[in-house]
Amino acid sequence: MGFSFDGVTSKSMGIASRMTTENRVPELKNRTISMAGRDGLVDLGASLSERVIEISCFIPPKRTMAALLECKDEIVSWLSPDKGVCELKLDTEPGRVYYARLQSGVTFERVVRLASAFDLAFFCPDPFGYAAEDEVFTITEAGSHTVRRRLGNLYSNPVYRLRGVLASGAGRYISITTNGAELKIASATLSEGETLVVDTAKMTAWVEDAEGNTLRNALPYISELNFPTLGAGLNTVEVAVSNAAFTELEIQAKSRWR
Repeated sequence: MGFSFDGVTSKSMGIASRMTTENRVPELKNRTISMAGRDGLVDLGASLSERVIEISCFIPPKRTMAALLECKDEIVSWLSPDKGVCELKLDTEPGRVYYARLQSGVTFERVVRLASAFDLAFFCPDPFGYAAEDEVFTITEAGSHTVRRRLGNLYSNPVYRLRGVLASGAGRYISITTNGAELKIASATLSEGETLVVDTAKMTAWVEDAEGNTLRNALPYISELNFPTLGAGLNTVEVAVSNAAFTELEIQAKSRWR
């Protein structure tokens, strides 16, 4: 198998790789409490912790020691943790991307003359795999609509991008209700050419211009800090407008796998 990190493939780096273990379910964070006079613990459920992806690598024999050292230096630079979290794609999981950095240092072991082996442990603070080419849904009319997420097996935290014209005042709003959860934009100022963006994963919102430059914070425009999610499969999205002009709603699904 091969992999790519930060847009660079292991093949282009001249190394072979394989995964001997596949951690399909990350470590769990169990929530429990103990009660006096009761055996054991009271189970309050669990949530996923970080994911660790382990890959074994091999540098084929080089002609000279200098060439082997140069290859090692290039690998160390490529995997530098100074880059922070980068895209990690595995050939065994096409269409998915993880966001990772090195969890620990890299030790090269000489296996034969002028060849080395080493192990990598990638740390994914977000344990989910995301769609490399995400699903995007566009709605251009008010009313009830059905969108189908075909990628992923877990609910997702989408990004909503709303375009229209809205003035501040009583009875003026644009409401987006996803699977019964309402995101209401009111007491807001939105002009033609501007886009109101709601990132449900980061629980924030802003208004940007046509070039994508952030103009102002939009959290005060949200009546209640409710950030609707998208389920895998069919979803119902309803757009309601009062004393405002609705142009378009774009929903980036942020589809993901457990």
